[in-house]
Amino acid sequence: MTNLEIIKSTYEGKTSEENGKNLAKYVADDISWTEAKGFPYAGTYIGLDNVIKNVFSRLGSEWIDYKFTPEDYVASDNKVVAYGTYLGTYKLTGKVFSARVAHLWKLRDGKIISFEQFVDSQTVNNAIK
Repeated sequence: MTNLEIIKSTYEGKTSEENGKNLAKYVADDISWTEAKGFPYAGTYIGLDNVIKNVFSRLGSEWIDYKFTPEDYVASDNKVVAYGTYLGTYKLTGKVFSARVAHLWKLRDGKIISFEQFVDSQTVNNAIK
């Protein structure tokens, strides 16, 4: 698979579970995963277990229908950018948000070695308050 096909497989599966399985299949053991400064889950997490604990499990438990809808991708050498929109409802407040976002992925030898999120965190934080 090309780097672009690998990244698309983490977003465009039939279910979230399929996307998660594809991510697990292609992620390097020591992936560096960075959530944007100002985002509720901001920080850099090393390894998929830490990403699941600090990001995915929280997204799943604190939000209703939280999702990223990719609009398009840009690929060059070992980098792939996916950009689009986040949408979700925060459970405790019932507030809905929409935010533009870009994800920068880096790969080496068919494995995802890093992820960095760029997002309008203010719209997300407004839904939490």
